[in-house]
Amino acid sequence: MTTLSLLGATGSIGVNTLNVVRQYPQRFKVAAMAAGKNVQLFARQIREFKPELVSVLDDVRAVELRSLIPEFKGEILHGAEGNRTVATHGDSTLVLSAIVGAAGLLPTLAAIEAGKDIALANKETLVMAGRLVMESVRRKGVALLPVDSEHSAIFQSLAAGRREDLHKILLTASGGPFRGRNMAELADITPEQALAHPNWNMGPKVSIDSSTLMNKGLEVIEARWLFDVTAENIEVLVHPQSIVHSAVEFRDGSIIAQLGIPDMRLPIAYALSCPERMELGMKRLSLTDCGSLEFYKPDLKVFPALQLAFDAIAGGGVLPAVLNAANEVAVAAFLAGRLKYLQIAETVARTIDIVHDGREDELEAILAADSRARKEASHIIDSL
Repeated sequence: MTTLSLLGATGSIGVNTLNVVRQYPQRFKVAAMAAGKNVQLFARQIREFKPELVSVLDDVRAVELRSLIPEFKGEILHGAEGNRTVATHGDSTLVLSAIVGAAGLLPTLAAIEAGKDIALANKETLVMAGRLVMESVRRKGVALLPVDSEHSAIFQSLAAGRREDLHKILLTASGGPFRGRNMAELADITPEQALAHPNWNMGPKVSIDSSTLMNKGLEVIEARWLFDVTAENIEVLVHPQSIVHSAVEFRDGSIIAQLGIPDMRLPIAYALSCPERMELGMKRLSLTDCGSLEFYKPDLKVFPALQLAFDAIAGGGVLPAVLNAANEVAVAAFLAGRLKYLQIAETVARTIDIVHDGREDELEAILAADSRARKEASHIIDSL
C-alpha cells in the first residue's frame, strides 16, 4: 500500500487525487493532508479519508476546522510549519505536492530532504529553485514524478527512446480562452472571461495564467529542470483541442506523443502508480470522434508572458523566482479588480527590471528575491 501526504487537498489537483484514491482504497492510504481556506470541503475530506494529521492556512481556520470535526482525534496544524509537518509525516512514502504558488516550495523541499518520493503538481517549486531541488533529489535518491499533464506526457514519451537521443521537447498549450485575439480585444477583459477555460477545469490562479500563457512559461522553466534540457530544446505549440498533451522529438526525426482526453485524473493516477497504469473507468479518447488536431506557434506579441519566461531562463539567477512572485501578485490584483488584464504582464516585466540580483543555488537569495519582487510588484500596481 502507498501511504500519501497530500499538500493542497481542496484544490482541483487535490480533489482529483482523492477521486483516484477513492477508487483504489486497497492501494492508497492518506496519512496527512494540508489545505488552505476551504475548511468546509476539507472537513468532509477528513471525515472520509481519516488522515492522522492535517493543516490549514492559519490559526483562525484551524479553530473553525476543529469545530466542524469534533470527532477528529488527530492534530490540526496551520501555516508554513503545518505544511512542512504534513510533507514530512513519518508514515508517508509519497508526497503529492499540489499547493498553488510559491507556498509549495519549502514543504516540497522538506519532503525531499526527509527522503520522500514526490508527485509534483506545484510547478513553482522548480520555477523558483530548480537547481536546488534537482540537486536535492539526486542527493537523497528520491523519485520526482510529474503531475502536470504536459510534463507527464513528456515523461511518458521519453520512455520510447534514450535520453541522449532527445532532440526537442514539444510542449503543448491550449491557447486558453483568448487564442486568436489581438491586443485591442484584450484591453477590457474581465476576470470572469479569463476564468472561462475552454478545456480544463482549474483553480482561479492557474486559469488566469493559462489565459495569459504565463502558465506555459512556468511549465517551460519546470521542463528545463525536470528533464535537464536547455530552453533552446523546448518548443511551445498551441494545440486548441488539448488531446496531444505534449511530445518529444528524437534526433532521428521521430516524434513520440501522449494523447488522451483532458482530464487530470490521468496524469495523477500515472504518478501514483508508475509504471503501472490503473483502470479509472473514464471516458476513452476516440481518434475518429476527436476530428482534426491543430498546432500553431504562439503569438508572443499578444501574449508576452511566455517570452518573459524564456527571458528569465536566459537571465538565470533569481529571475524565474522574480517572474513567478510578480505574476502571483499581479494575478491576485487582476482577480480583485485592481489591475487590467494587459497590465499583468506589464507588472511582471517592470518588476524583473527592478529585482534581478541573486544566485539560483542559494535558498536564502531565492526567498529574498521572492519577497522583494512581491513588494515591488505591489508598488507598481499601486502606481498603475
